[in-house]
Amino acid sequence: SGFNSIGHMDTMSRGRRQIGHYKEGEEFIQNVFHVLFQIFTGKEKSNLAICWLQYEISKVIQCLQAKKKKKLKAQGRKSKKLAKRFLKAPDNRNNLSLWKLYAYLEWLLGNTDDARKVFDTALCTAGTGGLKSAQLCSLSLLYAQLEVELLESIEGAVTSRAVHILTKLTENGPYVPYNGQVLPVNVLKARKTYEHALQDYLSKTPVSDQDQVSDTDQLVNLVGCYSLFQYLTVGIDAAVLIYTQASEKLEASGSQKCENTGENFGILNFPTALEALTLLHTNLLRFHMKISVYPLNPLREALMEALKRYPSNQSLWRSYIHIQRKSHSASKARRFFDSVTRSTNSLEPWLFAIQAEQMRKKLIEKVQRADVGEIHCTIPETGLTNRIVALFEHAVQSENGTHCPLLWRMYLNFMV
Repeated sequence: SGFNSIGHMDTMSRGRRQIGHYKEGEEFIQNVFHVLFQIFTGKEKSNLAICWLQYEISKVIQCLQAKKKKKLKAQGRKSKKLAKRFLKAPDNRNNLSLWKLYAYLEWLLGNTDDARKVFDTALCTAGTGGLKSAQLCSLSLLYAQLEVELLESIEGAVTSRAVHILTKLTENGPYVPYNGQVLPVNVLKARKTYEHALQDYLSKTPVSDQDQVSDTDQLVNLVGCYSLFQYLTVGIDAAVLIYTQASEKLEASGSQKCENTGENFGILNFPTALEALTLLHTNLLRFHMKISVYPLNPLREALMEALKRYPSNQSLWRSYIHIQRKSHSASKARRFFDSVTRSTNSLEPWLFAIQAEQMRKKLIEKVQRADVGEIHCTIPETGLTNRIVALFEHAVQSENGTHCPLLWRMYLNFMV
């Protein structure tokens, strides 16, 4: 969610239960939001409302991950009440970002039909900006992504609700809710529209920095929508091709800017745009592998390439660890972690290297401790223990590691 919750350390487990949000931390954050909400007005107030809702959603996601049904119900009620309060304010009635978060919240709580109604209402009231409107693109992209996740296979996806949403986005007319079919002629028209829109975006040069910030956001949403559309109507290779083209173009314009200005200011937002595209690309590959047979290598290569460039991106590290768990050989991953930790000051590679080894240790112990009648196999796995301790030692000696409370707590926890 792009949100760092202060009140909890979710990497630690106390006995069987995960440590959730601390009461004091939670109260502190709520107080900050309440106080600021009375001070801000206009655009700032809307932005604060978005942050607040994102924070509430992060708590809902935490309840979902911990599988706490009772807590989820209570948290859901509180979060929905807050979202409705925000949307009732006159300034926020047409704020698509807030509508998007509210619909996402309903979806997470399992109220799929309610969420669809909210999405449809937001799209109907959003007007006819089409691909030119960044907020409309972002809203349609999330709606389509959530719908795609419900698909069990890519066969017959051409007439799915997701394709309907992405085709309607290109038509610049008022949105019409899904009625169960998508006309092939509309799909062809939409493909042409996406193609031209992407070419226009990649060939134009932004005038000011402000334009550039909104342009890069818009480019990410546009590429996301177009590639998802291609994925559903053509296939995975067509979708990957679009990510490749857009990334190459962004890299080229980024390095060109550096040469022209001799400075790095011009491309402040290019790394973030590239990073966002990489995330969309790897998430699509992961999803495709889940619902059909596809080689692991393209995803592994894309993740390794991205992590060398963005060593502090936690989502990419999570994906990398997730796919590495499936392989029985740890040496490749260890060499990769080693090369990244040498070339960056970020602390994330250390933390994830430690986490990967701890997961491996847990897995081995689980296998070794399997009950065989009365005999319990209790040979300790010392090799991995020593490796984890060595990783902790190196990590706490690094400049950022020395000042990281989480790292020290994890180290103490492990030693205990």
